Amino acid sequence: MPDVTNDERGRRIFQLHKERAVETAIEKIRHNPGSGLSAFSPQDIKTLNYILGETWVSVGRQIWEQSSFTRLTRKDLEEIISIGNDVNSKKLREETGVNKICGILKGSI
Repeated sequence: MPDVTNDERGRRIFQLHKERAVETAIEKIRHNPGSGLSAFSPQDIKTLNYILGETWVSVGRQIWEQSSFTRLTRKDLEEIISIGNDVNSKKLREETGVNKICGILKGSI
C-alpha cells in the first residue's frame, strides 16, 4: 500500500469538511418550504452544490456559520444557481461569482 503524505491527508480532510458544510447547508435549505428546492432539476442541485462548495472555500467561516440557509428564498436559490452556471460556463470569474453569493448569504444573516 502506498504511503499517503500529510499533504494528501490534509487535502482530503479539507475536502470532507467542505462536503459536510455544503450537505448541511442543503439540508437547511431543504427544510425551508419557501425555498422550493424540490422543484429544481438534478443539474441545478449539482450546480448549487458546486458553487456553495466554492463559496465555502472562499468565505470566512464566521459568515458561513452565521448564514441562515433556511431563510434563502426560491429567488435567492435561482440567483445562486444562475451565478454557478455562469461560473461553470466561464461567463463569470469564480471570484466574482463567489463575491455575489457572499452578498446573498450576508443578506440571510
